[in-house]
Amino acid sequence: MDRETLVDGAIELLATNEQLARTLEGLLFAAGNEGMSTSQIAEVLEMTTDQAEMICQILDDLQDREKRAFRIHMIGGAWQLLTVPSLSPYLKKMATSPALPGLSQAALEILAIIAFRQPITRAEIDQIRGVKSDRSVGTLVARGLIVETGRADAPGRPILYGTSKDFMDYFGLHSLEDLELKFNYAVIE
Repeated sequence: MDRETLVDGAIELLATNEQLARTLEGLLFAAGNEGMSTSQIAEVLEMTTDQAEMICQILDDLQDREKRAFRIHMIGGAWQLLTVPSLSPYLKKMATSPALPGLSQAALEILAIIAFRQPITRAEIDQIRGVKSDRSVGTLVARGLIVETGRADAPGRPILYGTSKDFMDYFGLHSLEDLELKFNYAVIE
């Protein structure tokens, strides 16, 4: 098979099958730094190694033409999905930014109490835990995992706390019912 025929076939294959391009990008993303050899790609996509090679090259050209954030490149005998060099300053900045520290055991306990007993006051949290929770509640509010949902109808009108949208996003929940299903525990209302 001559090169022109391979190129035409690969272009037609990519043009008629957007799913193939997405699949190849997904495979290379999942392969990470190790990447995939042309023969591995050919085996997974059920095509010849010549077709796989050509499709990778054409997809790389297509990504360049469309100014995408990723490119496919052959490095050390393996195809890898890489970010474009123009993103380098931002990626370096992200990599050197200090990560948020994890939550303390106390903060996790409080978050669980609030999630299953909301709306709840800090005094009620303290009563359940048997210790003061001021600092951890402040940390959870600062991180956006809990929010003030109102005031209790009690002396001093204490603040009521509940989980936030960020909490739901972080734990991959759509609603409190998902929380009940995920942990097989009923939310107390």
